[in-house]
Amino acid sequence: MKLHRLELTGFGPFRERQVVDFDAFDDDGLFLISGRTGAGKSSILDGVSFALYGSVPRYEGGDRRLRSDHSFLTDPTEVRLEFTVGGTRWRVTRAPEYERPAKRGGGLTLEPARAELEEWVDDRWVGRAAKQREVGIALDEVLGLSAQQFQQVILLAQNKFSRFLLAANAERQQLLRTLFGTKRFEAYKDALDERRRDAQKRLDETGARVRTLLEVAEREVAAHDLHGTDTGDAPLESDVLGRKDAVERALARAEYRVDARGNERAVATSRAEAAAAEHRRLVQIAERLADLRRARTDLSARESESAEIDALRGRLDRARAAEALRAPVENATRAAGVLAAAQTDRRAAEDAWNAAGGSPDDDLAATVDDLTSRIARAQAAAEAERDAAALGDAQQRRRDELAGLDEALRDLDAVLSAVPERRQRAAKQLAEARAIAGRHDDLAASRIDLAARLDAARSLERLTPRAADADAAYVDANAASAAASARVGELLRRRLRGYAGELAASLADGEPCAVCGSTAHPRPAVHDSEPVTDDDLAAAEKARDDAAAAEKDAARAAAAAREAVTTAAATAGGRGADDLAAALADLDDELAAAAAARSRVDELTRDAEQIDALEADAVRETAALRERAGALREELATVEGTLQTARRAVEAARGDHESVAARIAADEELRRLAARLLEARRDEQTRREAADAAAGDRDARIADTVFETLDDVVAALLPADETSRLAHRVEEHAAALTAARARALELELETVDAHVEPEALAAAARAAAEADEARSAAITAEADSVNVATGLRDLVERIDAAAGAVASQAEDAAAITRLADTVAGRAPNTMKMDLETFVLAAELEEIVAAANLRLAEMSSGRYTLRHSDAKQARGAASGLSIEVLDAHTGRLRSPQSLSGGETFLASLALALGLAEVVTSRAGGIRLDTLFIDEGFGSLDPETLELAMRTLDELRAGGRIVGVISHVEAMKEQIPAQLVVEATPEGPSIVRQDVVAQPLG
Repeated sequence: MKLHRLELTGFGPFRERQVVDFDAFDDDGLFLISGRTGAGKSSILDGVSFALYGSVPRYEGGDRRLRSDHSFLTDPTEVRLEFTVGGTRWRVTRAPEYERPAKRGGGLTLEPARAELEEWVDDRWVGRAAKQREVGIALDEVLGLSAQQFQQVILLAQNKFSRFLLAANAERQQLLRTLFGTKRFEAYKDALDERRRDAQKRLDETGARVRTLLEVAEREVAAHDLHGTDTGDAPLESDVLGRKDAVERALARAEYRVDARGNERAVATSRAEAAAAEHRRLVQIAERLADLRRARTDLSARESESAEIDALRGRLDRARAAEALRAPVENATRAAGVLAAAQTDRRAAEDAWNAAGGSPDDDLAATVDDLTSRIARAQAAAEAERDAAALGDAQQRRRDELAGLDEALRDLDAVLSAVPERRQRAAKQLAEARAIAGRHDDLAASRIDLAARLDAARSLERLTPRAADADAAYVDANAASAAASARVGELLRRRLRGYAGELAASLADGEPCAVCGSTAHPRPAVHDSEPVTDDDLAAAEKARDDAAAAEKDAARAAAAAREAVTTAAATAGGRGADDLAAALADLDDELAAAAAARSRVDELTRDAEQIDALEADAVRETAALRERAGALREELATVEGTLQTARRAVEAARGDHESVAARIAADEELRRLAARLLEARRDEQTRREAADAAAGDRDARIADTVFETLDDVVAALLPADETSRLAHRVEEHAAALTAARARALELELETVDAHVEPEALAAAARAAAEADEARSAAITAEADSVNVATGLRDLVERIDAAAGAVASQAEDAAAITRLADTVAGRAPNTMKMDLETFVLAAELEEIVAAANLRLAEMSSGRYTLRHSDAKQARGAASGLSIEVLDAHTGRLRSPQSLSGGETFLASLALALGLAEVVTSRAGGIRLDTLFIDEGFGSLDPETLELAMRTLDELRAGGRIVGVISHVEAMKEQIPAQLVVEATPEGPSIVRQDVVAQPLG
């Protein structure tokens, strides 16, 4: 970490802005901050600490007024520091809380504390955080050191200088952990502990699984009575091997039971099969006898249907004979029907011809020829008529189109005349919209700020009562703490006054006095009030401590509440929530209008473009319409003559009809009626001849058959499905009768001498059922025994596998446990030093070695720092202790036994050694700047010279060391100086251009 520039305004003794350029000391490496006592030398370091951490080491637990007492009410207070960490340059600005004149209403108001963090990116400062809490969090990540650690290794303040030397192990460990980044070793320890717990958990779970499986197996053994002839006591619950052996013996008995049940099942199966075969034999004989009875019954039924079948056979023969005459009969009937239809058509054609003005005696063939010739002559006139109609329609369309073109030209003229006015109006509207839309971005930015202020004002309304309540609670807690402290003091005073009374109260007759040893107590002292016991005093002290803790909590809560109120008030800017809400509503209206105007600009721009396009289109369309109107007028004049000639030809061809087409249609209808009548007469003659031929053929065929009349033939005819049904019935009866005779004969032969009694059949059925039940029972018993043996065998295999896993996991768990305990500082680790402490102890050894290189010279070889890994009392972690070897006595001393000057030298050497080791570590925090505040005044001239020589050696490493001192010898030896002077008016100033002149 390297400091570049510090600006102090209205801070400590500085009223006006003071600038410290640390980069100016890069060439010297060592500079002195000097000045008279009280001028403000330490305030420069206070400014550095306040900028980075918002706190000042000298004021811890005391006065926190950082604002300069010399500042006027309107003067600002601010600290700004530029520094580099890890190659990145940062600038932090902070201001404490102070009172300033109110902007409204007079009086004073509280200016809230503020903070801002910026990063130098691409030649400009970029904001990264703007609130105290956010800046604090960001700086914690950037710096990597807490305020306390910063004061131990970089800013060695007056009352913090020797803290690292005199710190306890735990405090020293916390600092070293941060500086060297060893927290990962703590993670290693936690990971190993987690693995140890997981391994033990898996071992416990596997052991529980073994016991569970044994319990399940033992329940199976008991449930199926597999104990056998085992004697002696049952294995204990903890005797896993004994219980496992008992289960394995039970498995052997279960497997023997499977073999026995298999033999029983085989015998029962043979008996059941024999009984079933005998029963089937008797059942088959009984079924054959029953079939014989059914066959005889069926044969009798078939023979009784013979008369009915004979009648059906005769009817079927007559139907087949009539079927041969079906075609001639149907042909004659069909020809007669066709003739009747032809006669009907001829009569209808004669009626239509007569109605059209014809006569039955007309020569129809000549009439048809005459009408055909007349229609052909009229076709040419009909085409002329259609052409004239088409030309007339085309002329009318041209006139209509011409009228439409004239109307369109008038509309286009009106549009073109209105274009200049529309263009001027659109330009005016566009300019107005652009003026309103131009305010949109400014209004949006103002709204964001105003909304933030409104949120802050509303938060202020909620936070103000809470702050008042917190202050009231702090006052009450303060009073309670004071009362509790007074109570403890009063009890102590009473106890001191009443020690004699307490001693007398404990005396008993015949018992020796604890003071004089006498067993007689003639005049014991009398307590002047109620005695104060240890319990009373302990209770009062606990109440005092609780009240003090409550007071601290209340103080922190009140400070946090006040800070929240101050932050909200500063953000709100002194305006109320209602006022800000109304302003925000007005701003929203303006913003909405600007947004609408922005949309309106695009719309109006498109409208202006459309006006120009409309004008161009109207001009082009007007020219096209005028050209089309001229062409239409020429076409009307040309076609009018042709149309008059066609109309005269049509008038001559139309005659008395409305049109030529109507005349042609009338002639075609008359020709159609004549042709129809002619065709109907011819068709009737043809149909009559065909009907007479069909009737003659039918009658000739009937005469050659057994039928006497046509009605006999018709009566004998049957539908095809009925004929098929009768034939099927006759054939089916014949086949069934033959089959019944054959089946009856077959069964007669098979059942000769066969006989079965019902009692014998029932007895065979019972025997087969009983044998089958016995076989089923034997199969079930065998299956049960197999299931039991299989389940027990599976349990034994699972028990073996689980038991093997227990042994393997026990070895793994033991190894992991030993490793985790050793890394965590537990037994067998005799030093009680965990892994991280071990690593830090090695780092501390190196720090002490680096410090001794300077301490040996500064103390003239008398003192040497020693790292100690001795075990600490009460089980505390060891490995980070520091002792001092005094060469004069040859004994180790505690650092607390050193004098003030000796402590300063040891602390200085340790701080420099710490800085060197930390800087040398890759990835560690680089300490490029170091400050030492006073302490040199306690050194004799010779030792001071050694200390100065040590500081001067630091220049080679590129580190800058700032020393605060008023020792004259240091002013003479350090040429680069920063002088703090108090002006006659009171405020101090900083002069950096002072360079001490060498003596002589």
